[in-house]
Amino acid sequence: MATDIELKEIARSLRRDIVSMIYNAGSGHPGGSLSAIDMLVFLYKNIMRFPQGDLHSPNRDRFILSKGHCAPALYVVLAEYGFFPKEELSTLREIGSRLQGHPDMRKTPGVDMTTGSLGMGLSAGIGMALAAKIDNRDIRVYVMAGDGEMQSGQIWEAAMTAGQHKLDNLILLVDKNGYQCDDRVDALCSLGDIAAKLREFNFCCAEADGHDFASIRTAFNEVLPVRDRPKAIIAHTVKGKGVSFMENENIWHGTPPSKGEAEAALEELGKEKGSD
Repeated sequence: MATDIELKEIARSLRRDIVSMIYNAGSGHPGGSLSAIDMLVFLYKNIMRFPQGDLHSPNRDRFILSKGHCAPALYVVLAEYGFFPKEELSTLREIGSRLQGHPDMRKTPGVDMTTGSLGMGLSAGIGMALAAKIDNRDIRVYVMAGDGEMQSGQIWEAAMTAGQHKLDNLILLVDKNGYQCDDRVDALCSLGDIAAKLREFNFCCAEADGHDFASIRTAFNEVLPVRDRPKAIIAHTVKGKGVSFMENENIWHGTPPSKGEAEAALEELGKEKGSD
């Protein structure tokens, strides 16, 4: 398991990669990618199980990025974990690249579900979790959704199904950064208390500061041992976290940085460890 200090350094480095990728591509979604990265780093480094280190084992845990437009966050974590060479990160959104604008399970090693149309990831996760139960395999399925995405009716139909089937191998991670494409979530269609709503569907819920690894660890420790109920962690995050001029500025939902902005962001995020 990685220590909090190690996780913090990994997350800082991967934030640099996210900024560089989106700048090089000239398109992408920096805000939600930066808000999600700490949760993803903790999940892949300290929680997800790959038997005997086999990244392609049928008995490995699964992850679905339901908010697929934040693919850069997933790609940098997969490259860090060794699913494909880090050099490929510079090919984001290029024609013929394995790293398309949204995750594609047919192209990208480590991607367990193709996503992009918001609201569908939890349903796919339920299918995987049910299949694992039927096959008597000890597999957990993790799904990350954005809080704006939680407005989708399909999310709540899926939540009802997960609760009905007592899918204790299903864990929903909500990246609650407070924004969606056009404005603040509460300004457009408030979700109220997400955890309270999920509990009505028989979910075991915990809340965490999605940028504090001790808080994230506590939340996972709270929900993972629970039996006969699906789980959820509501991670309170900051859109654009780590780059001060992007934080809580919704223009960065889907706007790539200019050359000067990318340089400023990379300077703020610091030099790579061990560089001159």
